[in-house]
Amino acid sequence: MRNSYTLTIGNVTRELPLVWVSEELRIASFVILGDTEVVVEAASLISDKLPDADFLVTAEAKGIPFAHEVAKLKGMPRYIVARKSVKAYMDEPLVANVTSITTQKKQTLVLDGPDAALISGKRIILIDDVISTGDSLRALEALITEAGAKVVGRAAMLAEGDAAERDDILYLEKLPLFPAE
Repeated sequence: MRNSYTLTIGNVTRELPLVWVSEELRIASFVILGDTEVVVEAASLISDKLPDADFLVTAEAKGIPFAHEVAKLKGMPRYIVARKSVKAYMDEPLVANVTSITTQKKQTLVLDGPDAALISGKRIILIDDVISTGDSLRALEALITEAGAKVVGRAAMLAEGDAAERDDILYLEKLPLFPAE
């Protein structure tokens, strides 16, 4: 049985372990946290392909370094992070619920009120490390719409499974799913 998957993004190659997410399915575990080389390479490959926008918005946590690097390359002084829970400091937060393929349980995405006010009327690119079912993307888009902003693009380093067939997502590489053999 295969235990890993070789992924290449630009000039960077990683051997990803295959992990079970259910009795029937394994995924290639792609974790960009701490992997500066992958983040910088992917951001350099995607940043010029993105439409003009005022802000990038990502979900906590793995999309953060990618959003940071893309924002830096696009000359954006700020990007927005939807948090995974309501924090005590938040003022009138907007909340959406989502179920992720990797956690397989209900999660919350929260946009702080001041961030919602900042992006109101602005053009937004949703950005993440991997898009799989698209549920996180839909929850982010619901928050952006509720804040009064317009999504003008959706981007990820990787599109996993059926997400690779979508024509509304800009991504660098396909990431296959691995059904039980």
